[in-house]
Amino acid sequence: MERDSSSSDEEDDRRALVLQNETKPPRRRSPFEIAGAGLARAGGFWSSKRYLLLAICLPLVLILLFFSLDLGRLFRGVPVIRISGDGGGSSGRMREAELRALYLLRNQQLGLLKLWNRTISGAHSGSGVAPSPNSAPHTGFNSTSSISVSFEEFKSVLLEQIKISKEIQKALLSSHRFGNTSSEYVDDNAGDDLLGSGIDGCKKADKQAGRRTIEWKPKKDRFMFAICLSGQMSNHLICLEKHMFLAALLDRVLILPSPKVDYQYDRVLDISHINECFGRKVVMSFEEFSEMKKNKMHIDKFICYIANPPCFLDEEHIKRLKNLGISLGKIEAAWPEDAKLKEQKKRVVEDIMPKFSSDAEVIAIGDMFYADVEEEWVMQPGGPLAHKCKTLIQPSRLVMLTAQRFVQTFLGSNFIALHFRRHGFLKFCNAKRKSCFFPIPQAAQCILRVVERSSAPVIYLSTDAGESETNLLQSLVVLNDKPVPLVRRPDHNSAEKWDALLYRNHIGGDNQVEAMLDKTICALSNVFIGSSGSTFTEDILRLRRGWGSASQCDEYLCRGELPNYIAEQG
Repeated sequence: MERDSSSSDEEDDRRALVLQNETKPPRRRSPFEIAGAGLARAGGFWSSKRYLLLAICLPLVLILLFFSLDLGRLFRGVPVIRISGDGGGSSGRMREAELRALYLLRNQQLGLLKLWNRTISGAHSGSGVAPSPNSAPHTGFNSTSSISVSFEEFKSVLLEQIKISKEIQKALLSSHRFGNTSSEYVDDNAGDDLLGSGIDGCKKADKQAGRRTIEWKPKKDRFMFAICLSGQMSNHLICLEKHMFLAALLDRVLILPSPKVDYQYDRVLDISHINECFGRKVVMSFEEFSEMKKNKMHIDKFICYIANPPCFLDEEHIKRLKNLGISLGKIEAAWPEDAKLKEQKKRVVEDIMPKFSSDAEVIAIGDMFYADVEEEWVMQPGGPLAHKCKTLIQPSRLVMLTAQRFVQTFLGSNFIALHFRRHGFLKFCNAKRKSCFFPIPQAAQCILRVVERSSAPVIYLSTDAGESETNLLQSLVVLNDKPVPLVRRPDHNSAEKWDALLYRNHIGGDNQVEAMLDKTICALSNVFIGSSGSTFTEDILRLRRGWGSASQCDEYLCRGELPNYIAEQG
């Protein structure tokens, strides 16, 4: 339902657009985060000194306790069988385990001493541990002082030492394994204190050091038509990205498809952003090209990258192109021999250039979604082209702002996003060698493992699943006897303002706009769980890599597992 754009509340809304650099509110602190406000109020250095002294001494005390107390009492709930009479095997394993534990303790001591020295250095400069950038200001810190250890570094080091402590437990317990039971199994009941403690173990993924890129400097009078037919929007965006790569190789301006034969890209993508990233005209709309050619459009050379069917075109689509006023030259395959292949052959630049280089004014190469062309180069973060932006193909400004408003309204600064693909996925996944369609209870357990590693209190759910499935999933996603809310986008409500921009600009309710909105919200999350085999998930991962929002905890749902039940093929 559209609203009167002249109303006063919407005018206020327009003036109060979400700013990109708006300061986030201070996030709620976990009691486990000992390096925050408590250290600051206690005087910074001396309080952190006590904690670090405790952290250094505690492992030594634990190892002494280990050798002086009964193992069963120290690790309650861990099944331990004492083994004797096996010659030197048991004592040999014990010796190896003790040496491994001592080695880890040494590493732990060095790590804590390094942090200790940096803290002392900072204390002599007037500050011990710096607050997080997202933290509220506290008394006891001099904002102009030299800071040696940031709060995030301090927290990261302590988390690492906790993990080393768990490795020490595993090393010591490994000498007590029996039969076919591994040390990992024995250790499952020990060290669970780390889970659910409020510690965020999901740091940002490391950024790639350098990209392999080429320049896109097209000739102003040479063009290439983009033709994308396979699947839905996510497939078309992958196809479009490959078209951009080839257009750059061939020094041509890329003509985007007409909305009469494809999606209306300017509704969901920021087209002007692409040209701004290069500082020159590299893409143009079909309408702009048609006006420039005075409606006399001709594709001089139609060279098909995909051989079977040629250019992935059928008679219906050829007819629709001609109805747009485009006359076509002869359609021929670049590699006719590929028509006999079941899978596309991998191609590199050296294969492509001789086949597609041409002095013709306008060329087309057909659908590129299935083209296996320089995959590692094309799919790297930021893409294969040299530009000044984080990523080229990204949501429109209206979609981006609406996603930010939704996050501010419902999710906050710390949330997990889950793309839970279900519709049509059962048959698709079961046809694969390794099925990717998981029963709801198994999926819930996989989701909880990610929740335990993260400190996020809420999950954004992007799904096409039915209500019966999502209700069951919500009932099973419970941590420490508390349900973890699964938040979905609500239907439009004129009383809520988070989606006002879309409806004011008459694109609210559009299926492709809403799909791109879902992708954008997922790309803004702290941690993302995707569906293996889904191009929707792959497009979200592409955005996260480009924007630098990817986390070390990002993963496909139930990564490394198979469904615990798979139906027979029908």
